[in-house]
Formats: sequence, structure tokens, C-alpha cells
Amino acid sequence: MTPTDRTANADPIQTRVAQHYARADLERSILDALTASGKDIDRLAPEDLSPVDEFHTGGREATVEFARQLGVTSNMHLLDIGCGIGGPSRFFASTFGCRVTGIDLTCDYVRTAESLAERVGLSDLVAYRQASALALPFGDESFDGAYMMHVGMNIEDKRALFAEIRRVLRPGAVFALYDVMRFGDGELHYPVHWATTDETSFLVGPTEYRQALEASGFEIIKERNRGDFAREAFRKVKARMDGSDRPALGTHLLLKHDASLKLVNVLGGLEAGTIAPVELIARVRA
Repeated sequence: MTPTDRTANADPIQTRVAQHYARADLERSILDALTASGKDIDRLAPEDLSPVDEFHTGGREATVEFARQLGVTSNMHLLDIGCGIGGPSRFFASTFGCRVTGIDLTCDYVRTAESLAERVGLSDLVAYRQASALALPFGDESFDGAYMMHVGMNIEDKRALFAEIRRVLRPGAVFALYDVMRFGDGELHYPVHWATTDETSFLVGPTEYRQALEASGFEIIKERNRGDFAREAFRKVKARMDGSDRPALGTHLLLKHDASLKLVNVLGGLEAGTIAPVELIARVRA
């Protein structure tokens, strides 16, 4: 039985989430786009991948800002929850020299993450596993810190999610998240980049996030609404997608055939103030 089969048998919602992101030819599509962009796929650096592997609002710029707040050092072992194809994990590893283990529901993402890490020479610092964030395959207090970027929108039970993350963190560890959250009751149109329909979209506001974190044993250190940043970032992405010089390499490879519609719907929600990405930095409570 494959990991995807196990996920399917365990939870139909998680199966639909994994299928939303799945793309069997993903690695080949990325390598072809790199070649079309003038890159030598046998001599890649981590930064060569940043246009495609930072699958969250604001891309690499958002990752850099996010990482500055975590106090990462080279002797740390971090957990990346919902690692996608590994962009943030490779950034953390190459920038700070730390170890990072990533988990993701989608087998295509995990396989691609492993291959890309090998191509950029980071296999000794990063590792990836197919797993659910609600049932992490690690022992108690295994990690020095954890983060997730644009993951909570696919998970309904935030308290169970944070309790499981808390379980695998050592005392005093920092947990940081960067998620799209809901503001007000305005309508959000689908598909969006995290869901095809509202059946697998579980948006809540910052208050619900804070309550779930605190109930799971975390104290909130910092909160930042990134709505203005997100609106500008999505306008730039949409302009590139609509232009005649659309780049070969980009997150549209992950968004698949309806990339333009997803961008329009997310930008509409951002500009209406219905949604916005928010950073929350928390620490395991003593």
C-alpha cells in the first residue's frame, strides 16, 4: 500500500487535499522550465529554484522576513509542516546551516523535494517524509523549532494540529506560522491556490488561531497582518502571468491548469479585505 493509499483510507478530507496539489509530472515540468530559463539542471544552486519552490504569498521575500523572526542557529533541527516541494526548508538549511525535516501530505511534492535537494547539494541537511500534520511520525520533543507556511487553511481542527506540533517540540521551542486567514463575512470565490472548493478550505481568523495555540501550550510572541504586502505581491504575480513575457519558471507550475483563475480569486479576496496572510510567532510555554 502506498502512502497516498494510507492517507486515503485514513481521512477522505486529507485525500482530497493531497489530490488538489498532486501532479505526477511535477519534477519533469520544473526541470524543463529551469532549462527554458537558461539554467543548467546539473549545476543548480538553491536560489535558482526560488521562483517555483516558494509556494506561499510573497515567495522568497516573505520567507526571508519570516525567517528573521525565528532566531535560527546552525545547531538546531527544525520541522517544516506542509513543506511542499521544499523551498523554505532549503532556504533555512542553506542560510543558517541548520537541519530541517519536512512533512507533506502530497507524495508528488515529497518526491520532488527530495530530488531538488539532491540537485542543489543539500541532502545532508534536509529530509522529507509523506505524513499528516495531525499525526506526526516523530517522538515527543524531537525538534528545536517548527514552522508552517500556508498550511492551516487545509486543516479544520486547529487545536488538534497545534497540540500535535507542541508534542514534538522541546521546551522553549519557537513555532511560527504564516497562514491565510479570514476577516469578516465576505464571500470567497473558488478555486484558490489551497482548495478547489470550500470542502477542503478551513479559513478562520487570527482570534481562533490564537485561542487554539494558547490552548495547546503556546504563548504568543508576535502577530503581524501581511495584507498590504500580499495585495502588492499578488498584483505583481498576476501582471507577470497576464503579460506576453510570462516566465517559464514559477508557481503556476504548482497551480496547474487553472492558475490564472486561482490568482484572480485570491487577489479578489485580498482586495476586498475578506482574507489576508498573517504571521504568528509562538513559543512553547514553560
